[in-house]
Formats: sequence, structure tokens, C-alpha cells
Amino acid sequence: MHPFVLFMAILAGFILFSLIYFQRKKKPPLIKSFPDSFRKILNEQVPFYQQLNAERKKEFEDRMINFLSHVKITGVNTTVEEMDKVFVAASAVIPIFGFKEWEYINLNEVLLYPDSFGDEFEQEGHHRNTLGMVGSGAMNHMMILSQYELRQAFINKTGKSNVAIHEFVHLVDKTDGAVDGIPEFLLEKKYILPWLDLMQKKIEDIIDDKSDINPYGATNQAEFFAVVSEYFFERPDMLKSKHPELYDLLKKIFHPPT
Repeated sequence: MHPFVLFMAILAGFILFSLIYFQRKKKPPLIKSFPDSFRKILNEQVPFYQQLNAERKKEFEDRMINFLSHVKITGVNTTVEEMDKVFVAASAVIPIFGFKEWEYINLNEVLLYPDSFGDEFEQEGHHRNTLGMVGSGAMNHMMILSQYELRQAFINKTGKSNVAIHEFVHLVDKTDGAVDGIPEFLLEKKYILPWLDLMQKKIEDIIDDKSDINPYGATNQAEFFAVVSEYFFERPDMLKSKHPELYDLLKKIFHPPT
């Protein structure tokens, strides 16, 4: 690409997100009670919520309200609908539901793009293969998600992928200071070495085409952790059957004994 064209593309991206940034002064509206319409979507579309007892469902709803009262959800060239709010908030709560006091202190806003986007956040043209990302630098404390993929993750009940859960797991991973696939803040020290060993083995299996885990998990340890966490929350029974050791370690990470 010609340097001038590249410069103009970067400048356009910078201007777009500067405008978005300065529009973020308004806080998300405070939700005083959990809407029945939200509950209907959860009961129809979110298996994790469906398997909870009444008391735990109430806790899940309360934590969704807390999330939506602190994190703004903004559509970029799209309209944020009620189902989007429910799906984003549910995806945020699912990975941290085992930790009663956990909040995302490193997130202020979630941006929804209509579909996939490119490295420079472009929404048109070729090479738009990004479905979600956690912002850094000028985009710190922000997350970007494909609205289409967000919805598909909950509509497809047999899938092992969930782009929103994937990105929220990156935020959980980031809590100890590094997005490296080693959640030291959550995992007891005695399990860290077994986790590292198992990650390496499973990544090698993916590379050798001997695994049903999403090949994107072989990118690096951080992506492996996020990918298998999607699998853990979306299809726990299948993961337990096909990868029992991996399932057990993920359970120790996300559901510590109380």
C-alpha cells in the first residue's frame, strides 16, 4: 500500500474513534429492576442461565444489571437492540460468575460493528476478518464486537464458539497484568505448571490436525485460553468427554471451591 494511502486510512480511523471517544461522556442508564423482556431472552437463548436454579438466576440477573449500569454499549453504523444488550451482558457475566465480587474495572464501553472488521477498524472492503477485540492504547477500556457474530453464538445452540465470551476471557486473563493465557490471578500456583504443559500439548494437537478445538487456539497461549474457554462454557459436556483433563483444569480456573 502507498504510504500516503496508508496514512490517510490510519488518520480516518483515528478521527472516527476520536469522535466516538468524545461521545462517551454520558454514562449508561441505571437499570433499577430486571426487565421481563430480558428474562425472556435469557430463558430462550442462553443455556448457561437456563441450567441455574432460581436463586442463582436472580444473582445472574443482578450482575447483568450491574454490568449494564457501568458499561456503555454503542452501535457503530448499526442499532443496538435489546437482545444485543442481553447477549453482551450475559457473555460478560458467564466467565466471572464463579467469583462473587468480580467486576470489569478495565472496561468502559463495548462497540458493536454490524459484522467483521479490519485491522484499521474498516467495515468495508477485503481483509475484514476480525470478529472481536479488546482495545489497547487509545482504545484502552473498550471492546469491539461483531454484532452478527454476537447473535450467532447464542442462536447456534450446537456451536463451540462465542466471540463475546472469548473477548471477556481476554479481560479476565489481563487482570494479572498480561494477556498470556496464564490466569495467575485465578489459578492456584500448584496448577500453573500442569496448565502450561497441557496447553502446549493441546496446541501441538491442533497444529497436527488431531483436535476438534478451533484452530485459532494454536495462535498463541492467550488465544488458546480464550478459545477453550468458549468451548468450556458453550459445550461443557462435549469438552468433558473429549478433553477431560482440560475440562478439569478449566473448572478449577472458573469455578474455584467455596
